[in-house]
Amino acid sequence: MTTMLPAVATEGMRSEERIPLSAILVLAVLASIFAPWLTSYDPNIGDTDAYLVPPFSPGHIFGTDNQGRDILARILYGGQLVFPEAVIPVVVASILGMALGLIGGFFRGVFGEIVMRTLDVLFAIPMVLLAIAIAATLGSGPPTVIVSMAVVITPYVARVVATTTAQLRNAPFVDAARCAGFSRWKILRREILPHVIPAVVVYGTTNMGAMIVFAAGFGFLGLGAQPPTADWGAMIAGGMKSLASAPWISTVPGIVIVIVAVAFNYVGDGLRVALDPRLRTRR
Repeated sequence: MTTMLPAVATEGMRSEERIPLSAILVLAVLASIFAPWLTSYDPNIGDTDAYLVPPFSPGHIFGTDNQGRDILARILYGGQLVFPEAVIPVVVASILGMALGLIGGFFRGVFGEIVMRTLDVLFAIPMVLLAIAIAATLGSGPPTVIVSMAVVITPYVARVVATTTAQLRNAPFVDAARCAGFSRWKILRREILPHVIPAVVVYGTTNMGAMIVFAAGFGFLGLGAQPPTADWGAMIAGGMKSLASAPWISTVPGIVIVIVAVAFNYVGDGLRVALDPRLRTRR
């Protein structure tokens, strides 16, 4: 199965080595939430006396952009958009994907086939093209980013759930539930769903890192939050013309995106170890 970001090689990494990145992720989220208390600069209003101030200058640790706006302030406030754009689509896709995957993997009749063939059609469309097509239809803005990403992720979550459900549908404990007179819906809810949720949690957490990059891509293309609203992807796009003279305008938000995306991947890997008894015993 293809994901939007290459998998991070974390097999064999000790748990204490994951703590710094997990802490960075927590700090990044908290910094975005408490942005008004952490900076006195308005992220959307520039200072006419502070154009292109380089990083580590007094009062501007990350410098300013070509409109005199403090880059640190824009990164902090931009996180208030980027983190919801990463989390909400994954939560929505996880709920929809679990429902579709449970039905498609458990029911072998016409109902299940319709669900699985519909997912196959969505798989045939490149996710980036599908997301851009949805954004072009709905218009730009954060709600469009959230809807687009939720739609393109849902088939992947559903495939993970359907595969797990198909493996469990003839398991001994499921056969025992059938012999006990449980209905198919009760078997799905009480016997199979508890085994599916951990896989969805791990997959969704890892995908949040991909969603950070995806959301930044929407902002870079001008499909996310519109100027002058702070957006990490839009910040990179806004500094492209000044790469030679002021590279920090694009590179600083780019580095932040990479760190946050990798941190989400490490958290997902840590959850996989914590929720998988075989990996936990091996460690």
